[in-house]
Order: sequence, then structure tokens, then C-alpha cells
Amino acid sequence: MNILMHIHACQRGQCLPLLPVGVLVDEYLARHGLMAPEQWALPALTVGTTLCGACGTPLLKVTGRAWLAVQGCLGGAAHGCGIGAARHSAHSLLLTALTDLPEGPLELTPRKNGHSLAWITLSDKGSRGMREDLSGPAIAETIAAAMPLCHSQGFMLPDEAVELRALLTELALSHGYDIICTTGGTGLSPRDITPQVTEALLDANLPGFTQAMLAASMAKTPHAVISRAAAGILGQSIIINLPGSRKAVVENLSAVLPALPHALNKLQGDPGDCGG
Repeated sequence: MNILMHIHACQRGQCLPLLPVGVLVDEYLARHGLMAPEQWALPALTVGTTLCGACGTPLLKVTGRAWLAVQGCLGGAAHGCGIGAARHSAHSLLLTALTDLPEGPLELTPRKNGHSLAWITLSDKGSRGMREDLSGPAIAETIAAAMPLCHSQGFMLPDEAVELRALLTELALSHGYDIICTTGGTGLSPRDITPQVTEALLDANLPGFTQAMLAASMAKTPHAVISRAAAGILGQSIIINLPGSRKAVVENLSAVLPALPHALNKLQGDPGDCGG
């Protein structure tokens, strides 16, 4: 399905919210947004989806979602609702420009090549800027070397259950990331809350993943036996808890990466047989 949009002039790297043309957002009339189809009729546009022009050139990429304060009905006067008549919030796609674009209409075709990855580093010190995050970037480097990624994004949180629960839910069920990895908080310290928060959210566990990671870690150190890391699915996302050190992240991922692309394909509807 092609998407007809009107955008204002923007530069490469600029982020644009996608709403119907003519709505009022925080007192300013939106100068870019959907012309057709209606927002509810859009195909599934998960994070990492690119919107391509007539020649197949990638022009915009879906990089997130956000709730925006909107005045009036979505669609404004076209739906018989005066702009400014009411104030509510709309869930908007966030698009990042992949090149400089002039103002005007665009007919775009959505495409997704590769998988999207989010990593979450759990660290009280890291969230206060007191420790450099080495394990989070190691997740992105290791997975990108093993399989094509269309988008990756890192997040830093303190070891707080409420914040982790909210972010995992948002990334999986709203943004639609394919892979979500956490690093840190898998041991026995009082602030280690990652596994229990993750397990409470999962639709189903992936015990094979956790067993493979435990075996890989046990080959390196007997202390690995105290790991409580969880892995499983939420929506169409695979969530994997990883240890907090860069070295352990690489070792644990190496144990599950050979199966990860196939697992994602099956989770997201691949009807093919699983036999090798």
C-alpha cells in the first residue's frame, strides 16, 4: 500500500511526527503529515520500516512512536470538527529523514529490510553518567555482525522495575522492535530486578535460549550458575536478558545467534517447515 504524505522542507536526520495534515499540535498547525490513507488504515509500520520514493530511494524511516497533544478532531474541518474544539492526544509515528527533502507531496512505499534491535542497559551508575556503557554497544555490534539490521537504538535505565516494565512494553507492543536485549541486573544483588520484571511480561518463555546461554557461561566460570536471565516473546518481539559485562554479553549472544533469525521468522508468521 502506497502512502500519500505532505511534508515541509527538512534536513537529513530531522525527526517528523506523522499526523493527518491540518491538525493543531501544541498550538502550531502541522505542515506535514498524512494525506491518504487515514491513519487507522495504514499498514503496520514498525520501527525500522523505510518509506521509499518512486525510484525505490529510501527517503524516511520509522524510528519510534510518541503521544502528541492535539487540538480538534484528527482531520480537522474535513471531518466537520472545528480545529481547537477539543484537546486530546494522538499516537503518532516518528519519521526520520534519510536525506534532505523539499516541501511538497510525496507518494511513498513502505519496505523493511532486516530486523530492528533495541538494547537496554540497566545501571544505576550509568544512568547518572558515572559509568561508561560498554555492554550495550557490544550487543549492537555482535548482532549486526551476525544478521542484517535495519535499525538499532540503545536505552539507559536505572535498576528500577517500573521504568523497565514500561520501556519493555512500549518497545515491544508499540514500537514493534524485533529484538530487545537487556544487559545487567541478572544476578542476586538487591537491585537486580531484570529477570523478574521480564518474566512477568512475557507471552511465552524461550527456555532453550536461557539454557544455551547458561551452558556457554558455565564453560567460562562456575559463577554463571547464579544467573537468573530470562528470554521469551512479547507480541512479535524476542526479549533476551544478558549479563552486565561486555565479555559476557558476547559469549551469551554467541550461544543463541545461530537460531535467532529462524526464531524471528517463525514468530512473525513464516509458514515454512523447521527441518534443516
